[in-house]
Amino acid sequence: MRSSLLMAAGTVVSRATGLIRQVLQTAALGTGLLATTYNQANTVPTSLYFLFIGGALNSVLVPQLVRARTEQPDGGQAFEQRLVTLVLCVLGLGTVLAVWAAPQIVSLYQSDTPDNHAAFELTVTFARFLLPQIFLYGLFSIFGQVLNARNRFGAMMWTPVLNNLVLITMFGTYVGLMAIPARVQDITQTQVTLLGTGTTLALAIQALALIPFARAAGFRFRLRFDWRGTGLRKSISAARWTLLFVLANLIASTVITRYASAADQALPKDGVGFTAYSNAQTIWMLPQAVITVSLVTALLPRMSRAVAEQRLDDMRSDLSRALRISGAVIVPAAFFFLAFGPQVAQLLFTHGAAGPDSARPLGHMLQAFGIGLIPFSAQYLLLRGFYAFEDTRTPFWIAVWIGAINIALATGCHLLLSPRWAVTGMAGAYAASYAAGLFISALVLRRRLEGRLDGKRLCRTYSKLTTAAVSAGTFGWLIARACSMSLASATWAPVASLAAGGLTMALLFVFLARVLKISELRRLPGLG
Repeated sequence: MRSSLLMAAGTVVSRATGLIRQVLQTAALGTGLLATTYNQANTVPTSLYFLFIGGALNSVLVPQLVRARTEQPDGGQAFEQRLVTLVLCVLGLGTVLAVWAAPQIVSLYQSDTPDNHAAFELTVTFARFLLPQIFLYGLFSIFGQVLNARNRFGAMMWTPVLNNLVLITMFGTYVGLMAIPARVQDITQTQVTLLGTGTTLALAIQALALIPFARAAGFRFRLRFDWRGTGLRKSISAARWTLLFVLANLIASTVITRYASAADQALPKDGVGFTAYSNAQTIWMLPQAVITVSLVTALLPRMSRAVAEQRLDDMRSDLSRALRISGAVIVPAAFFFLAFGPQVAQLLFTHGAAGPDSARPLGHMLQAFGIGLIPFSAQYLLLRGFYAFEDTRTPFWIAVWIGAINIALATGCHLLLSPRWAVTGMAGAYAASYAAGLFISALVLRRRLEGRLDGKRLCRTYSKLTTAAVSAGTFGWLIARACSMSLASATWAPVASLAAGGLTMALLFVFLARVLKISELRRLPGLG
């Protein structure tokens, strides 16, 4: 309970400062093609980091570290030192190769055509500034997992606040002191340098801040290259399937990014493409990041120990409890986005270089993502059940199915819908693909848990939550609509309608939850 509270608090502060950063970033760059050049370059190091080793760090290696600390005479210290050395070597080499191949990497996301050449070159320039983040992500994650294996969860949740504070300062300086460019061709080298170096510096501060916490937890790092015969082969073998899992997700996201970039190129100032999609997705994932990720980070070592000790009932109970407690936030949040997506977009993304017209498509994308938050969050939790069994092969095949469905549906949107609506359709396709992924994950994990997944109690809880959320959301939407119509000429109408509708929905949901006796709502502060 204490761990979950600490992580949830850190995540809330991190996401709140991240939201401020995102608003300032949109004010500086807008939501059109110019913003897409920066945002695409900023996603490249994240994607490559996860492809190189990040997925394995986040899911496979925590059970390995826990097992090493339990079984090895030195408490797993030598194993940790070898693992940290291996991770840093892999990522160091990968970073150098990625910077060298920046143009080829960017070409996967957008085409270098005469009409798009300026945007392509600017994306490559940004990428060269930002690709060193691959190593920094690895440094942050490996020290974070060393802390997690020691049941020290707070630092990894709180240090991203430092990152956000640096970025808030950077984008605030950009907006306050520099002319906001209207086109890709108008941005200056000084602005590019500020954005590139500032973004990488922010992540460097976040990563280096974990080192003192790791030392305080008892970890002593020294380079160790004696990897043979030390148990790392098992970790690498387990990580193989996780890397394939990441690759499957990366292929799907690359296809979506390319389609969304085509929409940006067709309507460069309308905010209908990649930046709007990624901003909407970031807002949509906030509840999952605050609640679900905090629960999982605390639960994965615990579930791993339960599986290692053959306590399947305890593992099943932990997983069911996490699904039900997280659902008490995730379900109403999903229907909130469905009801109030346009108002949220107008409140957050109509400043500086972004106006009301460019925020409208983003609001529709947020609605399209909408209720897909429920299967997305639940499937994220179920995958951790497989990782507790040290099974990384099954999540890979599930990811293949999710990616294939997502690509098929997104391709249909790209070919059949206009550029204005194509990416909105892709947001809905993403949500639908995770609904299919949840169904597959539940069937397979149920068999792994001897035919039982606490399904009746889960269905009963989620049915009650959905009933309360739909009723509250509908009434809140009516209040917001009435408020918007009565204040149509006022500039603050979106804020007033969102406040009135959102407050109505929240109060009515809590009331209905009590009437329906949804006990999980009272257990949100922790797991017990």
